[in-house]
Amino acid sequence: MSVLENKVVAITGGGTGIGAGVAKALALAGCRVAIGGRRLEVLQEFAQSIESQHAIYCHALDVADDASIDAFFAAVKGEVGEPDILVNSAGINIVNRRMADMDPEDWDRVMRINATGAYRCIHQVLPAMRQRGDGLVVNISSVAGKRAITLGGVVYCASKFAMTALGTAISNEVRDEGVRITNVYPGEVNTPILDNRPSPVSQEHKDSILQPEDIAAVVKTICELPPRANVPEVVVKPTKQEWV
Repeated sequence: MSVLENKVVAITGGGTGIGAGVAKALALAGCRVAIGGRRLEVLQEFAQSIESQHAIYCHALDVADDASIDAFFAAVKGEVGEPDILVNSAGINIVNRRMADMDPEDWDRVMRINATGAYRCIHQVLPAMRQRGDGLVVNISSVAGKRAITLGGVVYCASKFAMTALGTAISNEVRDEGVRITNVYPGEVNTPILDNRPSPVSQEHKDSILQPEDIAAVVKTICELPPRANVPEVVVKPTKQEWV
């Protein structure tokens, strides 16, 4: 029996990309997985493609909307159970990433989804985790949360640095209460976020970088660790990508 058998997992941004990859890996490991995203039909189509012990539960979720976050977690807790694991995978970037080109509204939108959205979701699950003395939060950040890289752009880097600080600060606060926080920093990954690159990305390049299942394998390993072990952070990059 998998150590993850019947663990309740809530995943934001779970219908595509890294979120979907993690959802598949954990569902096949025996978890009771709930996924949220803005397009319910995309969530349902993905969920129906996975043959797992427990059907993946789907519910609409917009992490930029507090009421939507409230509704998602209320539904998960009512239909699946109190989350043992939260994976914050919802995130966006914009096309006009330079300070000279970016609108202030873009700053607000990206920060609200990538940083505040992650905080709001953690806020939903943390009290119960602290009360029972066990729980895991995995933040899918980016190498742009470790290095302020030009490729990520101004607001994306700022939002991911905020997620880094968020995860680290909460982890320090709850380390004596059995709750673990892990920040995962992927390099380039072949996900729909590439569609918002300033320059089109070739299929050859997409095939040469990380795939969602690569990050999912790392997240699954983190989830399988015993409660005494915490991975504060981990960088996963394509072999070909520079790391300086």
